[in-house]
Amino acid sequence: MNLVLNEEETILKRGAHEYFGERLPVAALRRLRDEHDADGFERTAWAEMADMGWAGVLLPEAYGGAGFGYRGLGQILEEAGRTLAASPLVATVLSAAPLVLAAGSEAQREAILPAVAAGECLLALAIDEGARHAPDRIATTVTAVDGGLRIDGTKRFVLDGHVADHFVVVARSHGAVDACDGITLLLVPADAAGIRVTRTTMVDARNAARVEFDGVTVGADAVLGTPGDGYAVLERVLDGARAGLAAEMLGSGLEAFERTVAYLKLREQFGQKIGAFQALKHRAALMYCEIELTRSAVLAALDALDGGSAEA
Repeated sequence: MNLVLNEEETILKRGAHEYFGERLPVAALRRLRDEHDADGFERTAWAEMADMGWAGVLLPEAYGGAGFGYRGLGQILEEAGRTLAASPLVATVLSAAPLVLAAGSEAQREAILPAVAAGECLLALAIDEGARHAPDRIATTVTAVDGGLRIDGTKRFVLDGHVADHFVVVARSHGAVDACDGITLLLVPADAAGIRVTRTTMVDARNAARVEFDGVTVGADAVLGTPGDGYAVLERVLDGARAGLAAEMLGSGLEAFERTVAYLKLREQFGQKIGAFQALKHRAALMYCEIELTRSAVLAALDALDGGSAEA
């Protein structure tokens, strides 16, 4: 396990830090929120990220990607977390595209992944159905019908669901609602008949949607992987998504800490900088240690994912 960034990762992190700080500061998110932007992110900024290779950072070069792995994406997400940057990085790059890569056929990969890497195709993972994240509790059904498969059910809190070109749908082909067995993954065009999307703005201004599937019919070629056997690959990809979100949260926490330290050095009380007070020094030192422990844990998780470790 290597907890030191290599040269490429360092350059990637530095470039992301400069880009998000200059192009997508916190003020950009506030503007999107206050203006009730229809997309919830800047399309031009996403095109710029794609030009820098970030949309395909997890994808192999064969599909137009950069092949930097989770360690590389983690550096980008950490810097995005510093400015609360709104982008399809989490929904498309971190969550949905890896499922197409891991479970999709070669035809499905070639049809979707190059467009994702170019920033021309947005994906959304339609998985949760309740108020809490429960990937093994799936009531949405997929049943065989004449001419293909029928999907029925409702998904909640689908990140970037209102702008997705395709959904990666987690449905049940058999088994109990809370069983891991019987989970089927499907790649479904967002404009398929029977899909209704209602945008949901989250409390943190992150983009999400309620997606209803009412008799949506797709071909058998929409299935990603083996029907009824999708939970194992889903869980692996979700582990990667959780590590990526941890990297994003690390960036937010680090930015808050650095701003606090800067304030301690600036604010005066009782004739001296408040950073000179021992109680505040101790609290800052403790927080610094906690952040560094978190950084190590996140990087270890990203490293394990790239290495294919069973402990990832």
